[in-house]
Amino acid sequence: MLYNSLADLIVVLHSLFVLFVMLGGFLVLWKSSVAWCHIPAVFWAASIEFFGWICPLTPLENMLREKGGAAGYDTGFVEHYIVPILYPASLTRQVQINFGIIVLSINIGLYFFVLHSLRKTERKQE
Repeated sequence: MLYNSLADLIVVLHSLFVLFVMLGGFLVLWKSSVAWCHIPAVFWAASIEFFGWICPLTPLENMLREKGGAAGYDTGFVEHYIVPILYPASLTRQVQINFGIIVLSINIGLYFFVLHSLRKTERKQE
């Protein structure tokens, strides 16, 4: 029971990380220092998608599930939890690359907006 609960906690943390990567740019609008954590997180997540790596949290979750008597899964977190929600078909390499492009595009757009807002604020203060 403890191992399955820890595995569930890993899934929650993993989900929060994915949300932070996708939407953390909005937090940067509120507090610009968040960018110091968000930018590396975006590059990490995009790298995982572009290179087809498995996030280290996935094997950790699988290990905890197996120790708890449940079956682990052979795919990564995105393929196991996110893709079934977004796509009925299995994940292809092209879809995975598209995820990376989407992550980078959303965040580049948000950061351009943040920089534009900061410059606008600085001009008003002068």
